[in-house]
Amino acid sequence: MNTQRFGILIRPSANRVYAESSVALLEAELEVLDRTLLGGRVGDVASRTIGGVPYLTFSADGLSERDVALLSNLSSLYALFRLGEGTALHPVGLNPLERLDDDLLTIQKYAGKTNEYFTKLLLNVTLWSSASGPHMTDRRLRVLDPMCGRGTTLNQAMMYGYDADGVDIDGKDFEAYAGFLRTWLKRKRLKHTAETSPVRRDRKVVGRRLDVVYGLSKEEYRSGDRHRLTVVNADTVRAAEFFAAESFDVIATDAPYGVQHGARNREALTRSPLELLTRALPGWVRLLRPGGAVGISWNTCVTGREEAVEALAAAGLEPLEEGPYLKFRHRVDQAIVRDVIVARKP
Repeated sequence: MNTQRFGILIRPSANRVYAESSVALLEAELEVLDRTLLGGRVGDVASRTIGGVPYLTFSADGLSERDVALLSNLSSLYALFRLGEGTALHPVGLNPLERLDDDLLTIQKYAGKTNEYFTKLLLNVTLWSSASGPHMTDRRLRVLDPMCGRGTTLNQAMMYGYDADGVDIDGKDFEAYAGFLRTWLKRKRLKHTAETSPVRRDRKVVGRRLDVVYGLSKEEYRSGDRHRLTVVNADTVRAAEFFAAESFDVIATDAPYGVQHGARNREALTRSPLELLTRALPGWVRLLRPGGAVGISWNTCVTGREEAVEALAAAGLEPLEEGPYLKFRHRVDQAIVRDVIVARKP
């Protein structure tokens, strides 16, 4: 088979700082995809400017329909081309997983919101590194964000057609997300139910729970083919109390950065990310299926990578500490230098 050259047109980002990092992050993301699911067939990855526009280029011995389906979900991919002679671009038809309108991800605006492209990257590399990675496009998977905030990771899982669950200690974030999701589902005229109820343990209320059941279409909802989302307003160190053991394919979360973004919950801010991870990881691991993966992004200004690796290993996980997994470090602002770490459950 003849080796061909391809070019990825980078998706524009409204966030200037993230746009500056997007090419390098996309390169690392592509290399993880190649290592885990594409069989190491991608080579010569490089950034290139064509017509004054940045592209990420790579070579491959042809791309199958499955390969294109996987590549279509790269976080910052806007379009894919086969490169011809000179500056000739031949479009490659994409087949992304997106099952819902993308304003599910973009409508919410608030201080400290994680960039939705980065959230997609974090979910992607975690999923591809798990035993469920090969089933990304053909099976309904289950995703947990144990520090879900206002639900960006949950919304991305919904976009993929997956079932999603979250835990967050901030009551106002819980209320804001519940209100947003109810309104969005009504506006999109998607058949659904959404109920909030107290969670009790030993006759005491220990949290609140949002349970949403919805259909991607009226026909699917009527036939019983329904998707589910649950968010529990409680401390993440108690996550294992609210869900069945070994019920999640992946866990992906953006840990507290140790800086205040208008948050009202002082307890969440005073905990160091390392202390929080150390206490919460045993419960998260119990919820993860064998072969599942945990992906965490965090602020390296407050917790070093070596400390994070030790915490994951101590919880019985196998951190992936080589090649492209070490290329996700990037600046967010003066107080935040973000990195990603992925670990598998044996």
